[in-house]
Amino acid sequence: MTHDPEPIRFVAVHPLVVRITHWLNAIAMVCMIMSGWQIYNASPLFPFTFPRWATLGGWLGGAIAWHLAAMWLLVANALVYFAYGLAGRHFLRAFLPLTPRLVWRDLLDALTFRLKHTVGAYNAVQRLAYVVVLLLGLLAVASGLSLWKPVQLHGLAALLGGYEVARRIHFLAMAGIVAFIVLHLTLVALVPRTLVSMITGRARIPASHAEVEP
Repeated sequence: MTHDPEPIRFVAVHPLVVRITHWLNAIAMVCMIMSGWQIYNASPLFPFTFPRWATLGGWLGGAIAWHLAAMWLLVANALVYFAYGLAGRHFLRAFLPLTPRLVWRDLLDALTFRLKHTVGAYNAVQRLAYVVVLLLGLLAVASGLSLWKPVQLHGLAALLGGYEVARRIHFLAMAGIVAFIVLHLTLVALVPRTLVSMITGRARIPASHAEVEP
């Protein structure tokens, strides 16, 4: 007796707003990171500098111009994403539930290569990573604003421990974001079909296995 294979069809997995903000965020982050490394090279915090090919702006003034331009794009894009995430309940569907038990379970499954991947749904480890990088983004913006306007925003700078402490917080927050990007790109390389779905918004998967957003 033979069994008919489960029907395969295209299903929606990523709303248009999520896809647009994702790619705009990618452009803004690349510009901010590379220009930020050029700014860092002008006055290093630690005993190393970034190679010239990994920087943007050519000199301190040019890097600052790129950094501020990308900052406005990032902030505007983030406002749209957060508004959609809250009003459209995207955050609730994508990032919850999130508990230590679920994270530990999925982490063990990932380490033993038993973690199942469903296009359109995040496992608990991915949810935690996204929540952490969103918080790091908020910290990077807050510390960056205190560095940009230390006199006008002296209260924010003081809250962060002063100008020099804010510089270190900003650098570490961006380092955490870069680490997330490296992890994200690694996962995309391991599961390349996720890249296609983030471009088209749809994926060719068994419909019964998909957890999709309306």
